[in-house]
Amino acid sequence: MQTDILGKALLDYQRGNYTEDIKTYSSLDEEDTLPLPYLFRGYDQMPPLEQKALQLCKGSVLDIGCGAGSHSLYLQEKGYDVTGLDRSEGAIKVCTERGLKQTIRHDLLDIEDMQFDTLLLMMNGIGIVGLLSNIDLYLNKMKSILKPNGQILLDSSDILYMFENDDDGGYWVPDDVNYYGEVTFNMEYRNEKGTPFNWLYLDFNTLKRAANYHGFSCELISNGQHNDYLAKLALE
Repeated sequence: MQTDILGKALLDYQRGNYTEDIKTYSSLDEEDTLPLPYLFRGYDQMPPLEQKALQLCKGSVLDIGCGAGSHSLYLQEKGYDVTGLDRSEGAIKVCTERGLKQTIRHDLLDIEDMQFDTLLLMMNGIGIVGLLSNIDLYLNKMKSILKPNGQILLDSSDILYMFENDDDGGYWVPDDVNYYGEVTFNMEYRNEKGTPFNWLYLDFNTLKRAANYHGFSCELISNGQHNDYLAKLALE
């Protein structure tokens, strides 16, 4: 059974036992830190892309990969019918303790007999796809749980800049990588490491091609300051 590293860390922070942050390791040969206070941020501390996404929400909202529930709680305060979805038991407990009324502890692919007006995937939430080869599976699932005239709001990043470039303006991408946005991560918290998992960073043009193939329009809403962007997919 996969260790719920994120859930443990979120619960510690929520219950006043915050002493350290989550360490992350990736196949890009990078070690980084995921600060726990950032996951509990309010609307004013959110990046402009996230604020814009929240402003564009409509109707019933499914916050996919809700984490500590910051986006869901904001929407709930604004009167939206919002549900937080996460497969982390700890994350769902934190959302409940913070006052989120509707939560689902599940994998997105396991959702049945429910439909929403807005699917919200923040903090590169589309990363749950894992591998580019899974994009069709996930877009089909999202299409099946959207109401007529529904929308998907997601942010992601084009990480091509992280690879070395040559004199001709090209980039050196390893031969064993099918798509440069496929990254393997692992998390560590309090000297405990979780199970490595695949995470997808999707450039906008690749997202748009996949979305159009499945009958979605795909609009670039805005660009961030770090090669990130906010996109809206709508059923045509």
